Amino acid sequence: MEMKATARVLKLLGDPTRLTILAILNQRECCVCELLEVFSSSQPAISQHLRKLKDAGLIQEERRGQWVYDSLRPQSEYYSLLQAVLSYVPDQGETIRKIETVNPAARCFWQRGE
Repeated sequence: MEMKATARVLKLLGDPTRLTILAILNQRECCVCELLEVFSSSQPAISQHLRKLKDAGLIQEERRGQWVYDSLRPQSEYYSLLQAVLSYVPDQGETIRKIETVNPAARCFWQRGE
């Protein structure tokens, strides 16, 4: 690991929204509409956070039809660092239960009339 790149990753982890996103993705994959249930931010703002994490190689996306699901990228050279940091982050079980209860992906699906 290079010092400047590691510092850049740590700076990304210093943002509470990005750190929470990573903690959620450490437990399950999510699409943007699911993350919108957790944060009082706009879809473009959440997408921007995801883009920064993806550009750093910390997360990956998988397209399934019209949906894009984000997850942690275990192949990242920073994966072990990320796991170490996430071990100090509060469990996101309650947040994930909220996402699953509201089930925003189904709502988005039906709103599109598919």
